[in-house]
Amino acid sequence: MGADEKKVWLELYPDEIPASIDYDEKPLHEFLIDTAKRYPEKKALYFMGKEITYSELLDQTKKMASYLQSLGMEKGERVSIMLPNSPQSVIAYYGALMAGAIVVQTNPLYKERELEYQMKDSGAKFIICLDMLFPRVKNVINNTELKHVIVTSIKDYLPFPKNLLYPFVQKKQGQHPGKIVESDTVHLWSSIMKSPQADVKPVDVDPKEDLALLQYTGGTTGFPKGVMLTHFNLVANTQMSRAWLYKVNEGEGVTLGILPFFHVYGMTSVMNFSIMMGQKIILMPKFEPEDILKTIEKEHPTLFPGAPTIYIGLLNHPRIKEYDLSSIEACISGSAPLPVEVQEQFESVTGGKLVEGYGLTESSPVTHANFIWTNRVSGSIGVPWPDTDAKIFKSDTLEEAEIGEVGEIGVKGPQVMKGYWNRPEETEKVLKDGWLLTGDMGYMDEKGYFYVVDRKKDMIIAGGYNIYPREVEEVLYEHDAIQEVAVVGVPDPYRGETVKAFVVLKEGKQVSENELDEFSRKHLAAYKVPRIYEFRDELPKTAVGKILRRKLVEEERNKQSGKNAQ
Repeated sequence: MGADEKKVWLELYPDEIPASIDYDEKPLHEFLIDTAKRYPEKKALYFMGKEITYSELLDQTKKMASYLQSLGMEKGERVSIMLPNSPQSVIAYYGALMAGAIVVQTNPLYKERELEYQMKDSGAKFIICLDMLFPRVKNVINNTELKHVIVTSIKDYLPFPKNLLYPFVQKKQGQHPGKIVESDTVHLWSSIMKSPQADVKPVDVDPKEDLALLQYTGGTTGFPKGVMLTHFNLVANTQMSRAWLYKVNEGEGVTLGILPFFHVYGMTSVMNFSIMMGQKIILMPKFEPEDILKTIEKEHPTLFPGAPTIYIGLLNHPRIKEYDLSSIEACISGSAPLPVEVQEQFESVTGGKLVEGYGLTESSPVTHANFIWTNRVSGSIGVPWPDTDAKIFKSDTLEEAEIGEVGEIGVKGPQVMKGYWNRPEETEKVLKDGWLLTGDMGYMDEKGYFYVVDRKKDMIIAGGYNIYPREVEEVLYEHDAIQEVAVVGVPDPYRGETVKAFVVLKEGKQVSENELDEFSRKHLAAYKVPRIYEFRDELPKTAVGKILRRKLVEEERNKQSGKNAQ
């Protein structure tokens, strides 16, 4: 039997999507070099009113690469990038890769403890950060291998007169870092960009072997682990994106860049994809619903990769109907389950298509998605991408489950990581016979559509029954008073665990616990119905808006242990 004969989902593929792709075996940064040759004068980046062409972007990227090399950076050394979405985040990323470095994306929201851990674990010697983050970096330097800090400011890329006003805004917000003095170890971005173009020493990169990225997982299972992604892993996943978005033409279109580039989903689906395709990226450093609505109306983005909480946040803006959002043609939602209600509402507001996809840091990240223009199935994560195999495995074995049977999702393909940085034992647990075991529980239907029922570790066992939080959340999202919801298992003396729902209500809406109980009982088996509701103003989230269930579980455990200690 041929390798593709078992991939029943290939029969669903429209003619435009190939089952297999001839991938470019080249370093990731060559996407930028190639696009700048083809479209030198095309706008590459838009940032708060300032635009940068592809030739300018390449020129500044080369300056960064050559400067890093002049500081003695050698191939394979780690460069941390601690920046929000901005021209600097794109230039630093491709510049570090061009110089032969391995990029370590670092969340700008990290506190000193988290920053120190990541710098120590990765062994980064260089870090590129915002001026307002410099005090944080300075406080951890002595406990890490960091040797050089490159400091930039948002104002470095603001148009006149915003660049002059910005320091006053910083001061008013209490974020002014004071004067930063250049030294042998502290370097100013503005000075680097003023320097004449220097030659970048060519670096011999083996795309399939050499790492482009150490991307740290969110730490849902203990300390964050550095996922080792090669140039080829990232090139392959970006070229798969092009195959999936077959209606998008090279050199056309505008992508809305809200998803942070320090998260692998934003990095691939927004930055790498747009740079490869020669599109313009609208850089949004933070999620402000009003700003985003204004920007969509003014700049006419055609692609809008996002996460459910981003779409929910916009849909619940009281003035959404005042804005023209009709430029949006396609959105792939990732990082968390997409409620059907949200999908339908967003499509009716924009006229574009919004579909759910699936992936994880360990797979660069995308492995599955719904078809955007044909055969989509709401509630499903869709089907595997080209050259990607997926199976449902019976619990803790590599034995394949039956059609419709719930098990652990396993994936295989050119986008799957090499392993975890300096963690061979952790790598062995998840990479088996070429399969990446995702830790997500799901099933496949007879046509080849996959469904995620939940994280293996999030499953609630109450009175002997297996309950998947996602199923309960889907039902609660159908209630018109609920904006956001997270369901977790909390300790219960009788059932072992019981179901608790944390709820954020839409502005101006009210609902009681009894009403929610009645609503849930109409749609769920009695054992799945939440026994406890807690109303909150907001829920804890990751940078891409994924609700942190584990944080809620920890809070509950702490409450419980506090009660028991009394």
